[in-house]
Amino acid sequence: MPVRPTVRFTALFTLTALASASLAACGSGSGSDPDTVKVSFKQSTDNSIKVMDTYLGHIKKQFEKANPGKKVELVPIKAPDSEYYTKLQQMLRSPKTAPDLVYEDTFLINSDITSGYLKPLDDYLADWKDWDRFIDTAKAAAKGEDGKTYGVPDGTDTRGLWFSKDVFAKAGLPADWQPKTWDEVLDAARAIKEKVPGVTPLNVYTGKPAGEAATMQGFEMLLYGTSTGDGGSDPLYDKGSKKWITAGQGFEDSLSFVETVYKEKLGPEVSDALDPNFGTKVRGELLPQGRLGIALDGSWLPQDWLEGSGHEWPEWSKELGLAAMPTQHGQAPGRVSMSGGWTWAVPAKAGNPDLAFEFIKTMQTKANAQKWYIANSGISVREDVANDPAYVDAQPGIKFFTDLVADTHYRPAYPAYPKVSVAIQEAMEGVTTGDKSVQEAARGYDEALKEATDNQVVSK
Repeated sequence: MPVRPTVRFTALFTLTALASASLAACGSGSGSDPDTVKVSFKQSTDNSIKVMDTYLGHIKKQFEKANPGKKVELVPIKAPDSEYYTKLQQMLRSPKTAPDLVYEDTFLINSDITSGYLKPLDDYLADWKDWDRFIDTAKAAAKGEDGKTYGVPDGTDTRGLWFSKDVFAKAGLPADWQPKTWDEVLDAARAIKEKVPGVTPLNVYTGKPAGEAATMQGFEMLLYGTSTGDGGSDPLYDKGSKKWITAGQGFEDSLSFVETVYKEKLGPEVSDALDPNFGTKVRGELLPQGRLGIALDGSWLPQDWLEGSGHEWPEWSKELGLAAMPTQHGQAPGRVSMSGGWTWAVPAKAGNPDLAFEFIKTMQTKANAQKWYIANSGISVREDVANDPAYVDAQPGIKFFTDLVADTHYRPAYPAYPKVSVAIQEAMEGVTTGDKSVQEAARGYDEALKEATDNQVVSK
């Protein structure tokens, strides 16, 4: 899986015909056999990638052995992200097609909660001792606005700064670089531009073609670093009033950072930055070939460099350095990260919800969870796994990105969020191309925000 699914977003409701046509292949509904639990999951479109299939096959055998007479039917949905979301929502609408257990992206889980497609799990969780092992931020990602929990997270991801040690050496920058402020990030990029010609100093994803990668890897990594460090405020959504926050100083400062990157030509050419496939080029060409100095990107990048990927790079851990993204002025806690991830959820119309939760419990034993995190290059959301040396030492970079979980943020993934995300991308694109000033882009965002949220907005 070359890109974490949580970093992409496209229209979800344009593939209804395709989704409807697929339902016949998804079985006759979960309620047809009280002794069989139907588990639906996203299968990779790359036939050579069988990480999820292999893992679930292992859990299926384990579950059936521990529960004589019970069976597990795996129901893969082989589709790109946008099609997967659409097919899943089609399945959830009817007890005839709803599986017992589904793989839900935290990016869109609240849309399905609001639609009434998912069952709250609080009664199950209250009696499950392992739930106390999960970190609070991961638990919050699967909560609805009603305060109930609708999914069990199976891992997360974090984001930071990847940098080329060779490029840094040529620019006279330290191999143990750890910037304390945004200005130090920009200064490093300026040094690279001056001293290492032919190299893109800094990549920050931007604009609508990059989709959620622009919003999450780019803008939100900036915006969530503008807060005062009180730990309780969200710069996008006010939980107290249940309203979305209009563009304030932090929002404009974040746009100014993006504007600076492209105005000073510290980033890629604008035409490249607005290429929807640019992320593939970053991972597959620019970083491995030493043509990019600094990349603001995610923890999952090494997946692209493993054996069998087509562009193997076993030396990456020696040639790349890792640094946390600093807060704007170095204010507490000094660093920032954003996290996404996936959850296992029980459909409201599942025929065998009790059996489905038993399957979740089997998947989420410490040993099985650890096996999944390592296989998928994921970040642990369980404290007991995160502290296990066998997990920490499994792959280069795991400890670094796992440690960022302590200071990470989850998007306010309420039903309006996908539209809010697009409004952010449009504001970023305006300052990237130079078509809009920061103030004009911020005003445009406010107008789009009001439309996307039915005017449920508040100024801060």
